[in-house]
Amino acid sequence: MTSHTQSTTKQTPPTPEIVSQLLRTLGDPDPVRGAEDITVVGADPLVPSVHRLADAMSAAIGVFGRQTAAVGELRGHRHQKVEVQAGAAIDQLMATYHTTLSGRPIGALLDDPALLGNNDFYRARDGRWIFIIATYPHLRDAVHSVLRCGLDKVDIARAAADWDAFTLEEAICARGGVACVVRSRDEWLAHPAGRYVAQRPVVEVERVGDGPVRPLEPIGAADEALAGLRVLDLTHVIAGPVSTRLLAQFGADVLHLTRPDRPDPIPMIAMTGGGKRNAYCDLRDAHDRAAFHDALQEADVFVHAYRGLARHGASTEELVRRRPGLIALEYHAWGSEGPWGERGGFDQLACSATGFAMEEWTDRPSLPPTYLLNDYLAAYLGAAAVATVLRRRATEGGSWRIRVTLAGVCHWVQELGLLAREDVRGLPLPGRTPLAALSTTATDFGPLTEPATPFDYSSRPVPQPGRRSPLGSAPFQWLQGAV
Repeated sequence: MTSHTQSTTKQTPPTPEIVSQLLRTLGDPDPVRGAEDITVVGADPLVPSVHRLADAMSAAIGVFGRQTAAVGELRGHRHQKVEVQAGAAIDQLMATYHTTLSGRPIGALLDDPALLGNNDFYRARDGRWIFIIATYPHLRDAVHSVLRCGLDKVDIARAAADWDAFTLEEAICARGGVACVVRSRDEWLAHPAGRYVAQRPVVEVERVGDGPVRPLEPIGAADEALAGLRVLDLTHVIAGPVSTRLLAQFGADVLHLTRPDRPDPIPMIAMTGGGKRNAYCDLRDAHDRAAFHDALQEADVFVHAYRGLARHGASTEELVRRRPGLIALEYHAWGSEGPWGERGGFDQLACSATGFAMEEWTDRPSLPPTYLLNDYLAAYLGAAAVATVLRRRATEGGSWRIRVTLAGVCHWVQELGLLAREDVRGLPLPGRTPLAALSTTATDFGPLTEPATPFDYSSRPVPQPGRRSPLGSAPFQWLQGAV
């Protein structure tokens, strides 16, 4: 299948307009003033992509910074403006490439780096392309139970070439794996799952029940904006963990929960775990489930990135019934209630399904030059929404649900309009050298070097991520003295 013609007829909104649109989507009480307080230095194109990667990410970062500052102002902080460097926004999208642990690239420290290396586009018998993910052992096993081939990329390519792409997609997903045929944008929008995603905003914010007004208590000048807030974090991989790392960075007490038999790799915990405490919790176990519901009674926010929580009494509807006033942030690949609601997904699969990879076409479908896109955008958008809803809950009360889907993030970036291919073709590919600053901090795993926080306040230092600690190293309880 060949690339469809690039369209540049759609009006591309300037970055301030993107910021204003996001603020309105989140329900900011004063989106005009909020947009005036955000400055983005630099703009697309910075890398050879027809998509507005830097503009989209800069807007999401700026909105997060402004919403967090607004929470602080309600609690006694001085008013802050936010400045974002577009180059730093690109670095955030490439954090997995710029991050090292004890001087070693994150990818080289995985239990089996070959699993990550096998994630790629493969050409099927019918000439269609399919992206196959084998990052985790259970996903690898699903792929190989279908293809019955060896464990390297060459073997997967040979086996995939004997299948029709859509048949292979369904077979892998039926075995509990994840794969997605590369579709054009038109194909995606004609698909039931695509229509479901396209009908929804990039961030869905809805009041789902009654709940008490919970004023934001005053804090000292040295306290961070989210100090005293409690966040239960049941997330994995990148989007969810980065969103809760951001909440922890700005003062929240984040208790990250992990199922012992499905841990994220140590390098990922080092990269996404700043400021969190890590406890084990398996909702299939009655004792752990009881402990979870006990902790929920003191939580302000619950963030999750899993399907099937309703089977364990942890659907958003059940949780807000037990804890009126809760803010639930849900991450999904395709939307929990859509046609693909029970299908797993990752950043690369969202790019494949939505037409994004076709629009990035080189000599075959391609991911953006930053490799990842949706995970980091979704993280900042979700964290910004939490800060906004904290402000709304302080005056309106209520129980709230926030939903962000990876496919929806792709759709949103596409809606910003495409750049002309001839305008980006000659730009250098981003590499190991960052466009902005890196920072190095000590962790329990060794020195961690990563992209620095990508924005500045006008008259207040931006906090740095806190301590990184191993999974299961903390008791399943809140810090004493938290509000």
